[in-house]
Amino acid sequence: MDDDWNARTKAVHGGIRRSQYGELSEAIFLTQGFVYDSAEAAEARFVSAGEDEFIYARYGNPTVRMFEERIAAIEGAEDAFATASGMAAVNGALSALLKAGDHVVAARALFGSCLYVLEDVLGRYGVEITFVDGTDLEQWRAALRPDTRAVFFESVSNPTLEVIDIAAVSALAHAVGATVVVDNVFATPVFSDAIAQGADVVVYSATKHIDGQGRTLGGVILGRREFIRKTLEPYMKHTGGAMSPFTAWVMLKGLETMDLRVRAQAASALAIAETFQAEAGLERVIYPGLANHAQHDLCTAQMGQGGTVLALDLAGGKPAAFAFLNALRIAAISNNLGDAKTIVTHPATTTHQRLPDADKQRLGITPGLVRLSVGIEDRADLIGDIRQALDVARGNIA
Repeated sequence: MDDDWNARTKAVHGGIRRSQYGELSEAIFLTQGFVYDSAEAAEARFVSAGEDEFIYARYGNPTVRMFEERIAAIEGAEDAFATASGMAAVNGALSALLKAGDHVVAARALFGSCLYVLEDVLGRYGVEITFVDGTDLEQWRAALRPDTRAVFFESVSNPTLEVIDIAAVSALAHAVGATVVVDNVFATPVFSDAIAQGADVVVYSATKHIDGQGRTLGGVILGRREFIRKTLEPYMKHTGGAMSPFTAWVMLKGLETMDLRVRAQAASALAIAETFQAEAGLERVIYPGLANHAQHDLCTAQMGQGGTVLALDLAGGKPAAFAFLNALRIAAISNNLGDAKTIVTHPATTTHQRLPDADKQRLGITPGLVRLSVGIEDRADLIGDIRQALDVARGNIA
């Protein structure tokens, strides 16, 4: 692979390993173990495995390695480790890095499972967590300490779509020697430049835009080779969070079309946001690509586009939101995002249900808030579907 290839080309050809048969489509090496020519060869591999030598699928696999090399090339990272799910990636990146007594500063606006890892898992083992408003640089500055080991945040928060300044937070964190870990799923690898902007470790749920078709769970952790192979890999291979070869093959196929899908989805998301931003019956339309978004300029500089997800806050609260969801004909009610199909979610009663009401209120997760992950369907059809569902919702509360 040529380093000067553009991302869309890397997404098709990066990391290719062909067998002696010269297959065009990547091979699935569906094996958990590998055979050695001799006892001496086995001993040598366990001492120091070469670049294209494998021991056990929990440690590495040729198909998985193709996926890791391809996504690393797209992201501009030195290396990557593929995981069984997005949350395995979040947990692995943080747990491999931290120990009892360490201090972490994290943005308060996080997915519920991320909060669980920080508060319940890491907190249980003696890691101190300080939460801040991720958009407030003064809060980051005040919370960071000489013993801060890491900072963690979603570059675009779920579900209220706050955009955090990666470069500014990274500069503050690096000044005290902290490692910057960014969950970048809403930015997608297509719009991401997180490593160039200062992130040390980037985490994705590959379940979302990378697969993009609702087939498999997966995740990936990207960063410097020293971190991936010396710090992360020992933790992951001994705790069992590795990606399966079949999943890696599905993800490789997803990467081939990811750029095309995500750009089309983002264009439709912007069109939908612009169409409905002044609609009667909506308290708010939240989309970083809109000029009225609080971090619009930052989003434009950091991502280039607003992404594939928007949020609609319906007047009338939960009854209006439920009436809207139930009236949609194209969009599917589900809790995933980044899919080729448009997906609609009511965060307050599903993905963020377990958050205390005070935390929901503080984060802007109102009873009327609906998260819309825009798919690749015809844009006019999606707009028409949303319009008729809003009409039903308005009639429900009239």
